[in-house]
Amino acid sequence: MRGLAGLAGLVVLLEVLPHTGVVSADYLPPASEMGRALWQLLGEDAFWTALGDTLTGWGLGLAIAVVAGVVTGVVIGSVPVLRAVTASTIEFLRPIPSVALIPVAVLLYGTDLESKLLLVVYASFWQVLVQVLAGMQDVDPVAEDTARSYRMGGWGRVRYVMWPTALPYVMTGVRLAATVALVLAITAELVIGSPGLGNQLAVAQTSGAVPRVYALVLVTGLLGVAVNLVARAVERRALHWHQSMRREGQR
Repeated sequence: MRGLAGLAGLVVLLEVLPHTGVVSADYLPPASEMGRALWQLLGEDAFWTALGDTLTGWGLGLAIAVVAGVVTGVVIGSVPVLRAVTASTIEFLRPIPSVALIPVAVLLYGTDLESKLLLVVYASFWQVLVQVLAGMQDVDPVAEDTARSYRMGGWGRVRYVMWPTALPYVMTGVRLAATVALVLAITAELVIGSPGLGNQLAVAQTSGAVPRVYALVLVTGLLGVAVNLVARAVERRALHWHQSMRREGQR
């Protein structure tokens, strides 16, 4: 209820503020104009096509990043020597901003889907990999020694000892990567010109359609909220057995 009250207050503020002269309506139209622009957007086939393009780039990029991050993290995390050898390389590559790869993406793929995927996968991959490595490192040494004493093979130790410990970290990485993937997908569309909501936002801004710009910004914001809610729902489903989820359910 408090969240809804805060949202209603924001809508009222956006409606009143342009009429007070504090902010020009040319740059911040009233909320009613934004609502009309949003309603008009919803009736356009081009908008739904753009939304599909954005979700396609987001979904494919996230799936590739999650699979690559989990597999790489499990392999590196289960071999201490390999983890030590790759630590400096990971720390060197991880801080590189994905937007710095935009010129490379354009040179390689132009404005095609592959350019968007390159940026999305690169940014999301590190979110997953770092969390998987942290989870693999958090494995109880006693449990690992016990598995060895029972002559459990490498795959068995990964499946029954390491993976249950790492899974909460993996789901955290997936949740973070889902948000990052959406940000990079829209950024790629906005800067590179790949088809999607970001491209429509750039076109609206260039043509001076201010209410349409705010309507598209609202759509991207709602999309971000939806992505976060879905990611949390998947996390709760995957970790229903974990004590953190049980404590959350008791609140």
